Amino acid sequence: MAVNLATLRSNVELALAGRVAAPFAYRDRHAVETVSTGIAEIDSLAGGLPRGALTEIFGPACSGRTTLLLSALAARTAHAEACALIDGCDAFDPHSAEAAGVELKQLLWVRCRNIEQTLRATDLLLQGGGFGFIALDLGDMRADMLRHVPLESWFRFRRAVEDTPTVLMVLEPESNAKTCASLVLRMEVEPARWSTTLETHPPDFFRYPPSWLLEGFGIRAELLRSRMQPIAANSFQKPFASAGRSQLFETNVLRSCLKVERSVARMEPAPSESKNCRGTYCCC
Repeated sequence: MAVNLATLRSNVELALAGRVAAPFAYRDRHAVETVSTGIAEIDSLAGGLPRGALTEIFGPACSGRTTLLLSALAARTAHAEACALIDGCDAFDPHSAEAAGVELKQLLWVRCRNIEQTLRATDLLLQGGGFGFIALDLGDMRADMLRHVPLESWFRFRRAVEDTPTVLMVLEPESNAKTCASLVLRMEVEPARWSTTLETHPPDFFRYPPSWLLEGFGIRAELLRSRMQPIAANSFQKPFASAGRSQLFETNVLRSCLKVERSVARMEPAPSESKNCRGTYCCC
């Protein structure tokens, strides 16, 4: 019996040679290195972005997905890491990214036109390796189309990024990766803040619409899933918070133009468990 088990183990190791290193070796999946998102509230909530795992960010339009993406890209390119953005709908604006602090020389921009090209490009980049951060932006695609992405694709992405130093971030209008994602954040937009140019505050918003200016609005991030704990020696944050918690960060709008700045200006604790920060905002 022992001889048969040894032979079986040898055959499995031989079949997986070159694809899986030490398939029978125990690996502690709860220990993982994390990196900063560039937004203090998100780092405090989730503990950062885990390397070697799939992170899913989802929410409706104008819920802060792109703000989080540009902030994470700016943080990674500032550390001279090679980054890749797989743009599912060719909607990426390099001028806004540069204004947000992204070093475009460190960024590979893959422009796709349909879901098939997007999934194929993601496979190629994950298998090729060499990237510290890979973002898959599906936020502008139809939700019903993304629901038909085979679950095996998400499992393949998760398996390809395991045991690598790569951060894989997926942005979607709704959650589709299911259990393949090690970290899941839901983004929601809070009510907008308005100011008026009139000396007296008019009670009716629609009576004097040109006199109202958009000051900004809040974005709430909720932690839905976190299955790992960061490595204390290599991580900048404390262990991940429990699922179900949320953080609120507010954005201010520049009246001359809309753009993102990497720095977060002022921090104010809210009465509840959430925190507020004030910065400038770019797009959804």
